[in-house]
Amino acid sequence: MKRSDGYLLDNRQAEAGERFDAFATLFDPTTFRHLEGLGVDSGWRCWEVGAGGTSVVSWLADKVGPTGQVLATDIDTSLLASVARPPVEARIHDVGAEEPPGEGFDLVHARLVLVHVPDRERALRSMIKALRPGGRLLIEDADPALQPLVCPDEHGPEERLANRLRHGFRRLLADRGADLSYGRRLPRLLREAGLRSVEADAYFPLTSPACAALESATIRQIRDTLVTANLATNEDIDRHLANVEAGGMDLATAPMISTWGSKA
Repeated sequence: MKRSDGYLLDNRQAEAGERFDAFATLFDPTTFRHLEGLGVDSGWRCWEVGAGGTSVVSWLADKVGPTGQVLATDIDTSLLASVARPPVEARIHDVGAEEPPGEGFDLVHARLVLVHVPDRERALRSMIKALRPGGRLLIEDADPALQPLVCPDEHGPEERLANRLRHGFRRLLADRGADLSYGRRLPRLLREAGLRSVEADAYFPLTSPACAALESATIRQIRDTLVTANLATNEDIDRHLANVEAGGMDLATAPMISTWGSKA
């Protein structure tokens, strides 16, 4: 299958909001812990890259207060309208194709973004360029190849079907230029880019209602693409969605690797 064009998970699709809600439930505690550790405070200028949803933007806005700035960028800012007021500015921007939207930021953060950006190298350079000396960079990205199954405990036909559909999803992502082993490389890439005090950790949810909600929304969002690509039938997808709804499977996500450092 040749590489396809376009982002697989469009923010304007009905299921996008459900996916962002699930991401917030699953990953906000980890993200907020790291942002707290980096010292985000009143008056900081922050760039939230590929913001998509609103939870991290709102948290940052509360932290920086009226004297700070939160620039929230994405290729589609339709879900940011509810928070686009001072200190938040929402702006359409493609981090992998455009120059940074400013410089001198105290913090640049991206979560589950760069794995989907074809020109990740340019995007990373842009994010580092936008930092002030001593500014902090926090990149949190998935590594689907590190754990490729939605059901690591594949003990029955329901789990085997789920994993077959997940394999199809990952194939669609790869065909669109996603790097399914990007997360593990982040510490090295930040060091090679000259950042100091680079550290990383990983979070790997194995089962929760939010994992099930994310799986359901994702499969519904890519349903037509899976069928068109002959990676699944409508009957497969209906059966899997019913299995998810029944609640008898342990559904996991890919590990999210958080990596942070400061600009020299």
